[in-house]
Amino acid sequence: MGELLSEVTSDVQTLLRQEVHLAKAEMRQEATKAGKAAGMYGGAGFAGAMVALFLSLAAVFGLANVIHPAWAALVVTGIWAAVAAVLYALGRSRMRTVSPKPQHTVETLKEDVQWARHPTK
Repeated sequence: MGELLSEVTSDVQTLLRQEVHLAKAEMRQEATKAGKAAGMYGGAGFAGAMVALFLSLAAVFGLANVIHPAWAALVVTGIWAAVAAVLYALGRSRMRTVSPKPQHTVETLKEDVQWARHPTK
């Protein structure tokens, strides 16, 4: 009886260690996805700053001379606005795929609890 109890205890400890390793791996994976999405948000922020810069330059050129350099600045501003919109949309879509809960670990823990309640099934 003592050996059996010792073996069961050892198995439960091994199982718990494996669950912790699985949870860590899942959290690392989700953190990586969140980091990439955050990088895209950063890119959108930079592009937004460039929009403000070039809009300011366009306003200065437009008010100062009302000649072709102002139109060129507006075209560059439009390009930066498009870049900002694309980066923001990509970051937003990636952020929606991030799950803070380790799904696989939760599922296996539920299975473990079920097995512990009914080990013969």
